[in-house]
Amino acid sequence: MEFTMIRRLFLYLLILFGTFGCNLNYQPYEGIPESELKEDIIGLNGATVGNYNYLKDSYYQRNFHFFGEYGGDNVSLSGTTSDDLFYCYNYQHFPAMYTTSHFWEKAYQLMVGCNKVILSVEDDSSAELKQLKGENLFLRAQTLFHLVNTFGRPYYQSPETNLGVPIKLDDQVINVPNRGTVKEVYDQIITDLLQAEALMGSERSNIYASKEVAQAMLSRVYLYMSGTPENPNVSYAQKAKEYASKVIESDRYRLLGTEDFKTYFRKLPEQNTETIFAVKHNVDVDDRGWESIGSMYNHIASQGWGEMYASEPYRDLLDENPEDARHAFIEPQYESDGVTLKERNGYPIYYINKFSMQEERPTLSSPVYLRLAEMYLNRAEANAKLGLNGEAINDVNLIRERAGLSGDALYSPNDLKGRESVFAVVLEERRLELAFEAQRKWDIFRNGLTLDRNYPGTHEQGDALLFVPPDHPRVVFYIPESQILVQDNLVQNP
Repeated sequence: MEFTMIRRLFLYLLILFGTFGCNLNYQPYEGIPESELKEDIIGLNGATVGNYNYLKDSYYQRNFHFFGEYGGDNVSLSGTTSDDLFYCYNYQHFPAMYTTSHFWEKAYQLMVGCNKVILSVEDDSSAELKQLKGENLFLRAQTLFHLVNTFGRPYYQSPETNLGVPIKLDDQVINVPNRGTVKEVYDQIITDLLQAEALMGSERSNIYASKEVAQAMLSRVYLYMSGTPENPNVSYAQKAKEYASKVIESDRYRLLGTEDFKTYFRKLPEQNTETIFAVKHNVDVDDRGWESIGSMYNHIASQGWGEMYASEPYRDLLDENPEDARHAFIEPQYESDGVTLKERNGYPIYYINKFSMQEERPTLSSPVYLRLAEMYLNRAEANAKLGLNGEAINDVNLIRERAGLSGDALYSPNDLKGRESVFAVVLEERRLELAFEAQRKWDIFRNGLTLDRNYPGTHEQGDALLFVPPDHPRVVFYIPESQILVQDNLVQNP
């Protein structure tokens, strides 16, 4: 009996450590019989940890960051590069981009791993096993959400007919189904998250899924479904508000104070009262160095490329209030005179530090996927779409006060400081607060707005796309050509 347990634990450890590799042909749980895994808490826990580790993989994490952030208006690239991130930035997408290919493959590997656990836990299992099933349901839902926003059009644009991504619910690596519609994918995401919410408790730390993590993601998903300010979907806006309030009122999380907030992203997730869910990177094994997200944003102690800077329009917005604590996340670089800004290729250098200096390592961070400030802003946007302007302004002011603003820097329903609507106030605050966290691009297009990129940066060169309307074909990426070639049931995006 003891030998069998040791042998089993050894096999599970092989699974766990195998997930750190980048082999795209990796087969989840290869060589381990179904009977060894089913209803076995040690095995299912090890498999679940392995699934979390997929989120650390640069093929998933780094590429998804490119898709969500580099196509927005908060960043400015200071030079050309052979990395495919350049085509995410300048909207010159093509079907054979390795960033989309790698992300797609890693995302579906993650889902197959989740499905193995989900299908192994019966409805009448122990609370511990239900927790693991709920965590994997959350991971599957989050992955589908990331995929459908990358390859499927915004929800308000005919979700019943626009194609999303294949909905993979079995545990086989082959047999990729047809692309579901955007609505079908969102329906599956909500189904998974509601089940995850029901199965999980609140005991897990913020580097794992919990009931509140599922609720936070539900708030974001419903917000993405809530329509445009001109044509809101009231039902989904109410749901976005409801789930944001559940997280806020759970009393599990606290906004950091103003001074503490300035070093938010250097903190370990478990030591941060505001973080709802983050992907923990450990100092000994997870510092990606030159391949890290932070490497493109910063150059510290001769580490990092430091080529992607805070954009001119973002800096102008932030500079409207010099006392705004969010200046702490941007580091202008000066010549020895302390006055003249350094430049690269004629572009002023404004480093971004939201992905740097965890445990004093220049390229180490634990990317934050969900945090409490977003819940207040989700609720604010939902209230704006519901016509509850006072409630929306209250949540916006809460975030601004935490940023050290007061007096004339705060809004009232009768004093929007020249903004055209309460919704515009909310969207602007989301831009300030969630900058560089891979949300701005989605915030623009899901609300039916045109992205304005008429500012300095290498995206101006060549066949420039300076204004991107929400119905432009390149709002989404092509389905990877590598997948089209082997899965003839997949339909390419136009």
